[in-house]
Amino acid sequence: MYRGKQSVEKNFFKLALFVSFFPQLVQGPISRFHDLSETLFSKHYFESNVVVSGLMRILWGYFKKVVIADRIITGVTTLIHSPSYYQGAYVFVAMLFYAFELYCDFTGGIDITIGIAEVMGIRVTENFNLPYFSKNIKEYWNRWHITMGTWFTDYIFYPISVCKPMLNLSKFSRKHFGEVIGKRVTVYLSAFVVWFTTGLWHGAAWNFIVWGLMNFVVIMVSQELEPLYEKFHRRFSVKGKVPYEAFQILRTFLLMSCIRMFDCYRDVPLTFKMVGTMFTKFNIGELFNGSLLSIGLSMADYIVLLVGFIVVFTVSLFKVRVGNVRTVLLQKPPIVYFGIMAVMIMLIIVFGAYGIGYDSSQFIYNQF
Repeated sequence: MYRGKQSVEKNFFKLALFVSFFPQLVQGPISRFHDLSETLFSKHYFESNVVVSGLMRILWGYFKKVVIADRIITGVTTLIHSPSYYQGAYVFVAMLFYAFELYCDFTGGIDITIGIAEVMGIRVTENFNLPYFSKNIKEYWNRWHITMGTWFTDYIFYPISVCKPMLNLSKFSRKHFGEVIGKRVTVYLSAFVVWFTTGLWHGAAWNFIVWGLMNFVVIMVSQELEPLYEKFHRRFSVKGKVPYEAFQILRTFLLMSCIRMFDCYRDVPLTFKMVGTMFTKFNIGELFNGSLLSIGLSMADYIVLLVGFIVVFTVSLFKVRVGNVRTVLLQKPPIVYFGIMAVMIMLIIVFGAYGIGYDSSQFIYNQF
């Protein structure tokens, strides 16, 4: 409203509905009034396909959360809570496990949220778009927690970039340090504030702040090296080739997973130490001596996790190459998608991590 992009909502009940819209209150995504109000306040008519699509998305979210994330968290907790014992190769396993857990927990919760809204005929902004298929960290953050990224861009990066002190700094820098450095000062300073604030938003602790600043450093370095990347691509003609793109995806995934370890150990010096052991004490034989069966996960759990990973990867790859699975299923006869929904319910009931003696975990996103 301050910028004149949104008119004042004078209807108290409409405003209250937007503020209290329960699917997004706890889990997100971060919806803007102008995005959500149009679909929230319009008339809605019952559409069976929309309801079924929403229900399928809810089940898919519960599958990722209950069957995968809540199962693998046992192993992650064991590995990171005993840093004096689990080092080297174990840290690498913890890093991979946590990346898989975080993805299934975050996206599972968002799928449930958007699915509930969809059942009611309300469209909510997408928050994830296959981030683990990103080729660089900048692309990753355009795919991961999308609404948070756009919020920080619109309300922190742009206002700081164009404020009067920053414009004066830009003029001063261009005059005294030249055009090349001068045009970067304001961008880098604004980006620094954004990532510092992003870390602080996740938690008022040094591990989150360092996590945010590590993202800032890698993104800025990548941008500065962009001309070298282009020369490399032209010299070896690898851009667009499947093997090289696979390398870029794997590189980005491992780099982001490594930075994310600050969230695991919650202690900056310890995190650097444990990440260092992956390079100084890595013994792959430790992973095949049966010790991974003593971290709270049985062989049956590993089989379920492996199958779950294959299913999630297949669905993601299908979305890249063909399209949304739910859209394709809804074009089939009802017996097909209702049958798949019944199978999903059975899988959640049979293989879900819950029951007597199980310590249920809340969605990780709720901590932030």
